[in-house]
Amino acid sequence: MIDQRTIFEIYRLANEGLSVRKIAHRVHLNRKTVTRYLDDPNPTRAAVKRPSKLDPFKEEISKMLEIDPKASAVVIAQRIAPLGFDGEITILRDYLRKVRGRSRKRQPFIRFESPPGQQCQIDWGHFGSLTYGNTKRKLSCMAVIESHSRLLYLEFTHSQRQETLHRCLLNAFRYFNGTPKELVHDNMVTAVIERDGPLIRFNEAFLQFLLPFKIVPIACNVASPHEKGKIEKGAIHYIRYNFWPLRSFTDLKDLQAQADHWRDHIANVRVHSTTGQKPIDRFKGEAMRPLPDLLSDCRDTALCKVYPDFSIRFDGNSYTVPPWAIDKEVVAKADHQTLTIYYRDKPIATHTRSWEKRKRIELPSHREAARKHQRNLWRSQEVAAFISLGEEAKTYLEHLTSTNQPIKKNLKKLLALKDEYGAFALIGAIKKASLHNAYGAHYIENILYQKMTPKKHHSPVKVKQENLNHIRLQQPSLAQYDAFIIKRRKNHD
Repeated sequence: MIDQRTIFEIYRLANEGLSVRKIAHRVHLNRKTVTRYLDDPNPTRAAVKRPSKLDPFKEEISKMLEIDPKASAVVIAQRIAPLGFDGEITILRDYLRKVRGRSRKRQPFIRFESPPGQQCQIDWGHFGSLTYGNTKRKLSCMAVIESHSRLLYLEFTHSQRQETLHRCLLNAFRYFNGTPKELVHDNMVTAVIERDGPLIRFNEAFLQFLLPFKIVPIACNVASPHEKGKIEKGAIHYIRYNFWPLRSFTDLKDLQAQADHWRDHIANVRVHSTTGQKPIDRFKGEAMRPLPDLLSDCRDTALCKVYPDFSIRFDGNSYTVPPWAIDKEVVAKADHQTLTIYYRDKPIATHTRSWEKRKRIELPSHREAARKHQRNLWRSQEVAAFISLGEEAKTYLEHLTSTNQPIKKNLKKLLALKDEYGAFALIGAIKKASLHNAYGAHYIENILYQKMTPKKHHSPVKVKQENLNHIRLQQPSLAQYDAFIIKRRKNHD
């Protein structure tokens, strides 16, 4: 049954004297239908509803649209095909348009074609976030497409930093097994620092990365997405509406594994609507420039200090190193999965990268080495001299050790304070610091400076042999002296 507006138009044209044939041509109906409505504006003949191949799957489609209202017909067809749907995708598209109540408007764009191996186009796409425990990480996707074939490479990341861009491009070149002559991109800050019309100042780090590959960067004009339409209107849109909907991921590794499978089994083996060929068949690998022998290290890199708890801070987490590296500067390099720590260009620790925050990632061997290190410290002359001051000193040292502070450095300072202020004043400061859980030589020094008066005495005599100046003797025990005197008196009696 046609709408009322069309019926009115039929009668209007008839009143103007047009023939049935001309009326049918104007309203895009056949002559029998026009004649029927001229005879009766409200025909009672019921339309025969034909069963659709889609009917058994409409309930499942509704569930999918509840999860993702923007899921495309292609994605839904992939999901219902294993359930038995063997109809054409056109009936699915018609049904989705009816359900959504609107049709998508197609925007015109200019298409640029290039010969094999000439050009690649790149772009970032935002895809919400991934959750790790209580931590949310922003999720981006770098898409790289070989312009001639439409062969696609995609990589999901948690940043769009300089190193990340370089790493994604390098992985794409490895996937293509070669490099293009040109790289088309937008005005992202990792590629373009400044632009004034045709005048462009490229990011120096970006140019340095491209130099070994002899790739010419081409920055699109501002607000001109058609200049890289293959990637922005093609790849990114295709990823967002064909790969992304109705999927779940445990972490970045799982997401990338699913993306790689979709890339190799769907994206690059389907017949492209523009070229009429499969991207994998149209791709001419021999037209790409060969990769250089020496490739850049594009891992996230940071110069880090090793803290007293034998760990470094990297991307919101702590990662342990061997305790001998405490107070040293090391270099941390990380990709999506692994973090490696170097000292003087030699690796000293390797960890699985954590995407959570405020976590301590520790190797058991590092913890055991730290315990061994602490046991050795307790056997030192400085420790023996300090604990001979009494039980308060011993307890304070135990708590100091548990805070993972440098023991030797603190002991040296505490013993120097004993020489300056005397043992009695030092123990008094230790008791006061313990009440406030203030563990460290700098706390003791501050208490002595604020509350105590330094003793006036001569400094210890220094000898030429430097190591003899650092000999520490245990504080004598008066209780042992009293016991000795009592025993001697008994013998005399």
